[in-house]
Amino acid sequence: MIGNHILTQYFSDTDDHHIALFGNGLIHKTYTVSTNASPAYILQEVNTAVFKSPLDIASNLDALSGFLKYNNKEVFFPSPIFTKLGEPYAIESNTYFRLTPFVEGTHSLDACSSADQAYEAACQFGKFTAAFKGMDVSILKPTIPSFHDLSFRWQQFTEAMQHGNQDRIQQASKLIEQIQNDFTIVSRFQSIISSSHFLQRVTHHDTKISNVLLNDMGKGVCVIDLDTVMSGLLISDLGDMFRTYLSPGNEEETDLSKVFVRPDFYKAIIAGYLEHMKDQLNKEELDAVNYAGEFMIYMQALRFLTDFLNDDTYYGIKYPMNNYDRTVNQLALLDHYKAVTA
Repeated sequence: MIGNHILTQYFSDTDDHHIALFGNGLIHKTYTVSTNASPAYILQEVNTAVFKSPLDIASNLDALSGFLKYNNKEVFFPSPIFTKLGEPYAIESNTYFRLTPFVEGTHSLDACSSADQAYEAACQFGKFTAAFKGMDVSILKPTIPSFHDLSFRWQQFTEAMQHGNQDRIQQASKLIEQIQNDFTIVSRFQSIISSSHFLQRVTHHDTKISNVLLNDMGKGVCVIDLDTVMSGLLISDLGDMFRTYLSPGNEEETDLSKVFVRPDFYKAIIAGYLEHMKDQLNKEELDAVNYAGEFMIYMQALRFLTDFLNDDTYYGIKYPMNNYDRTVNQLALLDHYKAVTA
């Protein structure tokens, strides 16, 4: 547990500040900082194993905040607070800590349980991207290089097929065949990234519902966890929402009867996202809305299978066959998605 000494880099007097662990985030350790018994700030310990260049994140957030300040002031953007020395992080023992205001009267969700929630979340992510219309996205740094590059993920898979655990390759032969039979998803991605019709925009890249703050009426307020905000394509944000909102069973579910697409959620995501983005998308991009789900679900299945073949070196596992089961889960979701959206 960290102590108040971190906060001395932000405040002169920290006697009435209380730090408590907050939430169940998988990447960063997150804490609330309370004053007078009420949460006032969020303090995060940045995971530099995932985000190897924290200053790139800070550079991006500064650029995004500056753009909104001069172009779109009505969009709420929870910018980090600078230290007393004007730095974006408090650094101690090579560990980076970031402080942001606590947004009162809001909450987040761990799972999407209604079409209304799917709509509100998608509306916020669409509003977020739309707010940066006209921004030069080339100035944004890739905080996780090749994060949603399906060609790169396919290359990792083919290397795992050559150098991975041979026993596991044999064990997963049917899953490997399924992955290979859907290579057209990779081919379409390659066509998209080489097309001038698909525009690079400010893209969140991690649109799970826990990254949206809602008010007490269940209405969206803003998006949070902006570390993965980079230049990207609409298929990333839409695809991630499809992958994580549509099924009542998440990627850890082994009962495949709980892994399926809820059509009303699918329609709600599209309606919410297009609420702010429809006028910014061209025909080719609109035609790729359905593909976005195939793209993201397939890519996640590919990544889980690749990790299984490589003896689970990337994703944390709870039991030896965890990544294998996650692959089965995502391929089942992909099949159902293709059937529903055909």
